[in-house]
Amino acid sequence: MSEGKLSFKEMCAKFEVTPRTLRYYEYIELLSPERVGRSRFYGARECARMTLILRGRKFGFQLEELRQWLLIYDKEGTDAQMHVFID
Repeated sequence: MSEGKLSFKEMCAKFEVTPRTLRYYEYIELLSPERVGRSRFYGARECARMTLILRGRKFGFQLEELRQWLLIYDKEGTDAQMHVFID
């Protein structure tokens, strides 16, 4: 795979999460890795999202709150996301 992409195993190791956790985050659409056959590869976008997810969890946010916040970013950008966060 191309440079800068992490495999499933590397992603688990980098963020110190279990494979079950990573699969669950994909299932609830917090992450969407690139798939090649049965393999999954994670780029910079997924790494940044994972960092935000783990920080949010550390500060007590629920996964659904984090999912909604990331969806706002995907659809409307950072300004809309910041207004929702401030409210």
